[in-house]
Amino acid sequence: MDLTAIIVNFNTEGLLRDAIGRLQGAAARLSLKIAIIDNASQDNSVALIRREFPACHLISNTTNVGFGRANNQGLALVEGRYVLLLNTDAFVSKDTLYKTIAYMDSHPRCGILGVRLVGRDGTLQPSARYFPTPWNLFLARTGLNRLFPGVRTVDDLDWDHASVRQCDWVPGCYFLIRRAVIDQIGLFDPRYFLYYEEIDHCLAARKAGWEVTFFSDTTVVHIGGESAKTTGAITTGGRQIESMQIESELLYFRKNHGLSGVCAHLLLTVAADAVVLLKRLLQRRAPADTGAGTKHLAMVWSLFRRTAWATRPTR
Repeated sequence: MDLTAIIVNFNTEGLLRDAIGRLQGAAARLSLKIAIIDNASQDNSVALIRREFPACHLISNTTNVGFGRANNQGLALVEGRYVLLLNTDAFVSKDTLYKTIAYMDSHPRCGILGVRLVGRDGTLQPSARYFPTPWNLFLARTGLNRLFPGVRTVDDLDWDHASVRQCDWVPGCYFLIRRAVIDQIGLFDPRYFLYYEEIDHCLAARKAGWEVTFFSDTTVVHIGGESAKTTGAITTGGRQIESMQIESELLYFRKNHGLSGVCAHLLLTVAADAVVLLKRLLQRRAPADTGAGTKHLAMVWSLFRRTAWATRPTR
């Protein structure tokens, strides 16, 4: 077995045929096993999988356990030298599997690999990213990053994405992992319900001596955010999704930067919201608009308390 692909699905019935079909079509010269974990979808995803893809190994959860934990469930089904985590809204090219595995076969220190990502219209998406820090997040949120050109923001696109390069982390929509990496450091930290799990994993892999590589010689079309648009995924105004992202951010900084790191992040978050509020007031935005920063700040501090100073998840 060359590869086991793990696909986590949540209410994306309309994408499954294309995503799985393209994956199977790209495996012509490889032995491929597909494991699908359905996170309690409310559409007809499970019925479609059982009817049209009976060869796929299906785990059907009765509750939504989150992205990272669902991928961890797939490990019980893994066979082969490599594991691919693939989103249902990511569509591989015919050469993607063969080229990426061939690269990793010839570069034994490459532990995790991502590819060039584009939207449906061909627009380049951030594909090789820098680790978040309290400082670069502050600069990005306030728009002050232009005053500090030497500081790389997480989603820096100021290069052509035309060559293979080492990077800090790659997005989880196409996340190819050497089996030896999983055997050494595991897969995702189950504390992350959604967001930051692949950042944390890439950091752990790099600390263990593995390379994280952006591979430019194939393209994956990534729509992005499809599960978040479905019934029950978000509340009015996207507040639940924002809450998940803030919580994961806090957990990440506490885990990887300690108490001082997460406190620095909190202080810079307060400063960032103040800068954004000041800008809006100077631009004479509507009062409802100026209240967004206050709501964000209240959510951050509430989650900091609910996560016991960013040490445990709320879900």
